[in-house]
Amino acid sequence: MAVVSPASATKPELVESGVAGLRAFGYEPVMMPHALSRGPMYYAGSAEERVADLHAAFADATIDGVMCTRGGWGSAELLPLLDRELMRANPKVFVGYSDHTSLHVWFWNECGMPTFYAPMVAADWSRDNGVDERTWRAAVEGVRRWSVGEADGLKVLRSGRAEGRLLGGCLSILTEGLGTPWALRFDEPCVLFLEDIGTKPYQWDRMLQHLRYAGLMENVVGVVLGDMSANVEESEMELLTHACLHALRDFDGPIAMGLKSGHVSVGNRSLPLGAWVRMDEETLTEAGSE
Repeated sequence: MAVVSPASATKPELVESGVAGLRAFGYEPVMMPHALSRGPMYYAGSAEERVADLHAAFADATIDGVMCTRGGWGSAELLPLLDRELMRANPKVFVGYSDHTSLHVWFWNECGMPTFYAPMVAADWSRDNGVDERTWRAAVEGVRRWSVGEADGLKVLRSGRAEGRLLGGCLSILTEGLGTPWALRFDEPCVLFLEDIGTKPYQWDRMLQHLRYAGLMENVVGVVLGDMSANVEESEMELLTHACLHALRDFDGPIAMGLKSGHVSVGNRSLPLGAWVRMDEETLTEAGSE
């Protein structure tokens, strides 16, 4: 598993701890040359250096997967520099979340490649309770059919059933991609997953409506919202729920909220982006290809 930092610089001690966590799971992490780089500014190396690490990891036949250390900001800066033919010719497991939503979208748009919105080296693997083993083993290793439900935080906001391609990620990153050549594209039914950090109720309202006005919701058949504890205090949770339902008032499909994936404090659940899934009340299950 190659360790890369496509966005912001990370703390070496957290990476060291995360690498130990990966080894305990049976992986052999490979540190790419700029994974621990610091600068310019807040970046983990220049855009060219960060892209070079990604390209080298995908080109190396001895490496099965690529995992990001942390998010922050910087992945979108790499999109014009990525080698589509190289990535298409060497598909691998790609793991990250938050800012790396832009890379997940790029891999789907340009390569049709499934990726994993899942725990990162410094952010999650460095902590004893940072990774939910069940969903990691199911999504990334494929040891069983992937499924999440009430025990993973999901609760029904609007009842219903839907099937579609699981896509999405960090709401603010998806929204910022609109109007660029790298906005998320899909022409089949989609179950859209959205989560974020430090985003107030009115901002959720605004960005969800932005997605709708931009036409991104046209093929969405179900919406799954993440755990909101990294966005607001418990006292504002009801307002945030109402804000999301208000923004989605013209959306007819089922809506669930609370999936503990992405910006969560413990037990980060792994999601197989690009998988065909079935949404049934508070349960989301991989259903095979349509």
